[in-house]
Amino acid sequence: MNTLELKSIAELQDMAFYIPAYQRGYRWTQQQVKDLLKDILEFSGKKGNASIYCLQPLVIVKRLSDEDSVMKRIHEAKDLNEVRHLLKEQWEVVDGQQRLTTIRLILEVLQQPHFYDIEYETRKNSASFLDGIMNGIPDSNVKENIDYYYIKQAVNCTNNWLKGKDIDRFRNVLLHQVKFIWYETQENNPKEVFTRLNIGKISLTNAELIKALLLNKSNFPNDGYSTVRLRQQEIAMEWDVIEYTLQSNEFWLFLNEPGNERSTRIDFIFDMICQEDMLHCKDDQEIQMNGDLKTFRYFNHYFETQKQKEEAIQTIWEKVKEIFQTLQEWFDDKELYHYIGFLICIGKSVNRIYRQWTRYATKSAFRENYLMKAIKESIRYKDIENTVYEVDAEVPQEFKGGVKQNCRPILLLHNLQTVINQNNVLAENKKYREGVFYKFPFHLYKSEDWDVEHIDSNTENKLNDIQSQREWLLNAYFGLQGEAFKEIRKNIKDFFEKFTGKNYEQSEDPDKQKARNERFEELRSSIDDINGNIRLSQIEKNKIWNFALLDSSTNRSYGNAIFPAKRRVIIGKDQGKRFFPPTVDENGAIVECKVQEGQSSFIPPCTKSVFLKYYNAASSDFNTWNKEDAIAYMNNIKDTLKEFLL
Repeated sequence: MNTLELKSIAELQDMAFYIPAYQRGYRWTQQQVKDLLKDILEFSGKKGNASIYCLQPLVIVKRLSDEDSVMKRIHEAKDLNEVRHLLKEQWEVVDGQQRLTTIRLILEVLQQPHFYDIEYETRKNSASFLDGIMNGIPDSNVKENIDYYYIKQAVNCTNNWLKGKDIDRFRNVLLHQVKFIWYETQENNPKEVFTRLNIGKISLTNAELIKALLLNKSNFPNDGYSTVRLRQQEIAMEWDVIEYTLQSNEFWLFLNEPGNERSTRIDFIFDMICQEDMLHCKDDQEIQMNGDLKTFRYFNHYFETQKQKEEAIQTIWEKVKEIFQTLQEWFDDKELYHYIGFLICIGKSVNRIYRQWTRYATKSAFRENYLMKAIKESIRYKDIENTVYEVDAEVPQEFKGGVKQNCRPILLLHNLQTVINQNNVLAENKKYREGVFYKFPFHLYKSEDWDVEHIDSNTENKLNDIQSQREWLLNAYFGLQGEAFKEIRKNIKDFFEKFTGKNYEQSEDPDKQKARNERFEELRSSIDDINGNIRLSQIEKNKIWNFALLDSSTNRSYGNAIFPAKRRVIIGKDQGKRFFPPTVDENGAIVECKVQEGQSSFIPPCTKSVFLKYYNAASSDFNTWNKEDAIAYMNNIKDTLKEFLL
């Protein structure tokens, strides 16, 4: 089991460290040295400060020496000091050697010579070089290797920086209040540990340090070995279950945004405890709460202030499990999952929601007194029937919704409440099992770029190009079935034979284009009349009844396309296929569309319902998004979200 504790610089006195060849040499710049000195000075200047300045982890492993090799080196030693050095127990430094060397150099300048030994495997005389640096460093030595150059720079920088400072106070703080996070690993291969730490696969996160703190066997002094081991294994097993659950993107992205990535995701829970001060020790002046490892320092401080270490471990671990079980309950509850997921999507923090959760004795009280009210308060422009988005026309100020992205929360909530309502209907039918219930996939919604898309294109599309005219008419042709539409279907076929067949000369002749466009508009108007279509005005196109959520790749794949083209692409994305538009051959004969395998995308349920004309059950026209469709869609939004709107 790895061991973790805080060690003051004073506790490192007379210790011996070994820097193996797999590490690079000393490379700290003067600026890095100045930054460390400045941080310690500012820390020491705080009156009445009894806290600690915490350095980054010093990862070490006890070095097992070859006795024959040591004896040989003792016989070859130049003096007694070198013999003493060889007899010391050595610690191989896996990580943290730059700070360790810098602290040693600062101590030399502060007249604390030979405070601890450092030997570099790649520099045979490195130990004696460090011991003699205050006697002056000849230029010949500096030129010998690059390490000595950086060491000389650090010494000169420290000497100059300390001039005029309160040296005694600075030295006292450095020795007794500056501490390394001492992390002793039991790994058999230190080089492998070093590689993992430095290529970013595994780092010493707050959670890893806290784990070592909790599982240290010295925290169980009154128990036998078997009891200690059993308790350690119990915590370790529960830890792994929590980490495994959080590693699921479906669970993780319910709570977080995609950019909030961590190598150990249980850090999320420890950060919550620290940020909310759930152990009630943040106000204590003895704790310093800055830096990347502030969460670890919070737990370490709490741990150090508790006399009963076993009770402290129990308190910490029970709080971790309590939070995790709450997050799991939110995720598993089909209603809480969607409402809490919505609040997180619009910017409410998990901490804030959890804080409210702990205020109420029951789930229903939390739902009614916080959850539903918070959602209602978050919805702007509740009068969705009159609010207009992204339009230059004269609209009363109270109904100006700004950019179309402002209606995203309403569209998202419409999808979520639709899912909740469908689940409730299914729950009333006892023959359905749990497997038929549906959860909105926040992990897909968050991991893709999403647009608020106009259903009927916001840009006036006069359909003057032959491609758009052809797709519009062909969709109408296949949609108008039955004897009643025989004449109009014949007229559509005549259009293609006359204007796109081999007898029609494709040219830029304005008269021919004008004749084609006029004939198309005649056909379009007659089809609209047959279907009773009323087109949306420019202002009406910017009301919520003409918006839906769609991933940006799908949205931008069809640009300013007509409704049937959008519908075709969306159906294909939902099925993982690519549906080509229906076309005509060189003779003007109508040919049905081809189908290929394609890229699938998540299509939100309400967006899918829009393009399938689900909300207008009386519609048989899949070629146009007309005003009746828009009204039916808006009425569904109003009815579905009646708890949150006006």
